[in-house]
Amino acid sequence: MNLNLRTKGIILVIVGTMLWGISGTVAQFLFQQKSFNPEWLVVVRLLISGFTLLLYGYLKKNTDMKNIWKEKNDRITLILFGIIGMLGVQYTYFAAIKHGNAATATILQYLSPVIITCYLIIRNKKLPNFRELLAIVLALIGTFFIITRGDIHSLSLSKAALFWGISSAFCAAIYTLQPISLLKKYSSIAVVGWGMLVGGLAFSFIHSPFNFTGELSIISIISVIFIVIFGTLIAFYCYLESLKYLLPTESSILGCVEPLSATILSVLWLNVSFGLPELIGTACIIFTVILLSFSKK
Repeated sequence: MNLNLRTKGIILVIVGTMLWGISGTVAQFLFQQKSFNPEWLVVVRLLISGFTLLLYGYLKKNTDMKNIWKEKNDRITLILFGIIGMLGVQYTYFAAIKHGNAATATILQYLSPVIITCYLIIRNKKLPNFRELLAIVLALIGTFFIITRGDIHSLSLSKAALFWGISSAFCAAIYTLQPISLLKKYSSIAVVGWGMLVGGLAFSFIHSPFNFTGELSIISIISVIFIVIFGTLIAFYCYLESLKYLLPTESSILGCVEPLSATILSVLWLNVSFGLPELIGTACIIFTVILLSFSKK
């Protein structure tokens, strides 16, 4: 592969995942300093991002935008993906940030590859190999250090933050596995765009996008715009484009920039306490992702 194209892919995946990490920290700022609630931010993010992606697909004359609704099984799968996968992963992640912080929420969500591995081991009725077993052990050690700071008698996170963080990892696993059949037949723009819009519309019945609470100011408006445009649309585009120039293993490993950027910004901007135990836990979980990225299947 042309070296310049590979460099382009590396830059794209780093920019995309970094924007995801930064948007999590911006969301923490809105929740904890501007009194926003995650329900409103989730529904607005899904509706605007979903509509924009679909509009982009239609302007590009992508026939998958319509074809994805033609078969009954695909319709059911797409609706379930939108409500359980897309909405689930967005809401649990933002709830984990609200009750904790962006750094720990992002790191805990990165446990999803381990959950996927455990699920596949059980489904295939196959004992884990050494690499998988090591990854699972590292993930458990990393989680232990993050939630206890090395002290088995105390929790460094609130029970709510821990619950939503672990839930986010499970939802991310569902988000990854559930739409596989759709992604084999249709473009990712169609699957993700419709998934976002379906999830946003479904959640609108629970929390209306017009039901806003929080401190409205120029900085909070800019923050919301950043989360929707840069933290969702541009980040998504950059990551997908990177897959054209890089191997999936390379994209997965470089994707670890996301928890690192969320952690660094949380510490520098929002003064989140992040000591040696959390650093050890983060390193364990990131190394887990790297190990599983090199899995043969």
